[in-house]
Amino acid sequence: MSNLNNSITGFLLMEFSDIRELQILYSLLFFFIYSAGLMGNLLIVIITTMDRRLHTPMYFFIRNLSIVDACFISITVPPASINALVNNRIISVPGCATQIFLLVWMAYVEYTLLTVMAHDRYVAICHPLLYPVIMKPRACMHMTLTCLFTGLLYAGLHTGLTFQLSFCQSNVIHQFFCDIPSLLKISCSEIFFNLVSILVSVLVVGAGCFAFIIVSYIRIFSTVLRFPVKEDQKKAFSTCIPHIIVVSLFLISTSYMHLQPSSDSGSIKDIIVSIFYSIIPPFLNPILYSLRNKQIKEAVRLVMKRKLFFNKKAQIVILS
Repeated sequence: MSNLNNSITGFLLMEFSDIRELQILYSLLFFFIYSAGLMGNLLIVIITTMDRRLHTPMYFFIRNLSIVDACFISITVPPASINALVNNRIISVPGCATQIFLLVWMAYVEYTLLTVMAHDRYVAICHPLLYPVIMKPRACMHMTLTCLFTGLLYAGLHTGLTFQLSFCQSNVIHQFFCDIPSLLKISCSEIFFNLVSILVSVLVVGAGCFAFIIVSYIRIFSTVLRFPVKEDQKKAFSTCIPHIIVVSLFLISTSYMHLQPSSDSGSIKDIIVSIFYSIIPPFLNPILYSLRNKQIKEAVRLVMKRKLFFNKKAQIVILS
């Protein structure tokens, strides 16, 4: 940190556009997407909390995933939208470090939660008689807390390694938020150890979780295809397909974000790639789960009916 403090005091983020009117337009558009994604995730949290029929391990993890998505999308979009509106590109070094830490933490928790959810579907379909024993509320809570606390260590490690570097060449980040690849690009220190640590963590965490998810779904599909009743097969697939889509969307967007060759200067392509990584997955997750899940749609209807009933009752009391 001493090298960092002696070289620069802040970073300059990438602008949405050189044209002021387009900056405002992009800012309002991203904030609209953020608001829709935030409300969708909060709606799932409220519905799965209020409806006792949804107090099961599967919806417990969906609720936690929605909370993580709401936090994930809140880390980058609101600050970037506000900065564009007030025409401010500067972010302090502590602010950049905080943003990177939270972004890496939430990404890690989301990925490991998706892995736990694959295990939940495997146990529910392949070992239904043991499901209440294996996926007890206490066990579900322990798995979620493990994701959270190991994520803290993971994010702290990579954030600490990144901000031990010196940034004396440039303070311009070719991104509309702080991320590790962009900072490594402008560092004038030796980054070999940082690259090795990222590669090792991707192989251990990324490939390990991916292999676990693949094996789980191979076993799930082999079991489902042996179901004698087609309706049971359809029901089993309906609970797995949203999870598969969410996992695929998250992996494709994050892989493309970190594996695509970075340019020396900012471009609209960098913004588009960043959107698919930081905005689109949290925005689409509640849509995928709510549109394909009959229980969630039914719970939404019941909550709306109750709200309308209490509103009418309150109006009657006021009029009387």
